[in-house]
Amino acid sequence: MSNLQTTIKRSINLKGVGIHTGKDVSITFKPAEEDVGYVFSRIDLPNKPLIRALSEYVCETQRGTTLEKDGVKLKTTEHVLAALVGLEIDNIIIEIDGEEPPIMDGSSKFFVKALEEVGIVKQSKLRSEFVIKDVINFRDDETGSEITIIPADNYQVTTMVNYETKVLGTQNATLNNLKEFKTDFANARTFSFFT
Repeated sequence: MSNLQTTIKRSINLKGVGIHTGKDVSITFKPAEEDVGYVFSRIDLPNKPLIRALSEYVCETQRGTTLEKDGVKLKTTEHVLAALVGLEIDNIIIEIDGEEPPIMDGSSKFFVKALEEVGIVKQSKLRSEFVIKDVINFRDDETGSEITIIPADNYQVTTMVNYETKVLGTQNATLNNLKEFKTDFANARTFSFFT
């Protein structure tokens, strides 16, 4: 992983349908200056309100990650954010004309393809890094979800899911390097249960 921040070389637009709203939606990725981070702009609303992709704005994680700031919501952001992290893009403006990004095929691969198509460029400022020095654990008793962060010399993310269904069983995966995201994880699709 390079220590320099990155952005994209030029803007690119994608169109599709929101998975929960069923409405046509357009999303445009635009280059951003250093230290901007990931900023969504709801261009369908007056004053085009901005929502930074920060944990303090996460208001819901059931069936997707929803961000909310000053009463403005943006749903199902996880596929877009996964593509940005997986490609190690640090700074970007994401203009969207609806309350959720297009679902595309239910994965991150179309976002990855579009972002790679326009190119990623290094910027002049160094990245800020958060160094884990102690074990951090959080459990949501309502959902049973749990996350544990452990200090390590190498980057690794391991995940396990168990929806207590015979169709899926217990599944797990490990990402040892962000370079694996494009080939091994970007194609992973969302799914639904019918009852």
